[in-house]
Amino acid sequence: MRHFLNLSDAGGDAIAAMINDALDRKAARAGWPKGTPDADAPLAGRTLAMIFEKNSTRTRFSFDMAMRQLGGTTIVAEAGSMQLGRGETIADTARVLSGYVDAIMIRTDDHAKVEEMAAHASVPVINGLTDHSHPCQIMADLLTIIESGKALPGLKLAWLGDGNNVLTSIVEAGGLMQFEVIAACPEDYSPPEGVLALGQGRARCTRDPAEAVAGADVVVTDSWISMGQAHAEAKLAAMLPYQVTPELMARAKPDAIFLHCLPAHRGEEVTADVIDGPQSRIWQEAENRLHAQKSVLRWCFGQIG
Repeated sequence: MRHFLNLSDAGGDAIAAMINDALDRKAARAGWPKGTPDADAPLAGRTLAMIFEKNSTRTRFSFDMAMRQLGGTTIVAEAGSMQLGRGETIADTARVLSGYVDAIMIRTDDHAKVEEMAAHASVPVINGLTDHSHPCQIMADLLTIIESGKALPGLKLAWLGDGNNVLTSIVEAGGLMQFEVIAACPEDYSPPEGVLALGQGRARCTRDPAEAVAGADVVVTDSWISMGQAHAEAKLAAMLPYQVTPELMARAKPDAIFLHCLPAHRGEEVTADVIDGPQSRIWQEAENRLHAQKSVLRWCFGQIG
């Protein structure tokens, strides 16, 4: 059973194979209507259940279209409209859905819920986002970096802002794909040492944004205030020195690119002239959620690696 809860569930070789598959499939359907299935329709007859305990735009649409392009179908449900919202356990839900569908994607708050779902499901389970990690987003980021002409081994990636779930998956990717991650975070919002350890010696944290960005190939940030997060005013004040500005981007390599998983708050974590400027790849990155997740789905079904 292949679950995709974190990048390490697949490993570096499988990640590379998925990225190559995504590149090939994206190129093969260039110019096609979005709803046209891929020529081989490799997931024909398969159905993906998508469970949302958190709001979603990119995850919802990209996974739905991914299954359509692969020849499959989806069933979408908000957790509040399921018996999950009335106290049915994750374990019971996993067992029931395993009798109806071929895979489950869940977007939730507590990472333990995804782990429990995987422990009791007899079909692949995919982490669409948890408070711990966001591996599907980072698959899209890696695809975007490679499309920008950059090799992953030896790359320098700078992270600015909150030591959150997206950073966890970026650090994990750095360890698996052999690139350096330097995170500039305020003291009270730094990633735990256990997260930095996922980088296998290639990740570290600093308080100095200029140090992190110096000579970087890729600069990444994320929203400072996550869904449902309290104490917004204090956090915004602590984060302000870590805003990605043109002055900070100038410290990176001349051909550095800017990434942001979205939604963005211009004037907070990044200025408009950076996120809407020539170094930004955010729209390509957002589209690549679709292409990367198609390959994740194929890996979960044993069609890659």
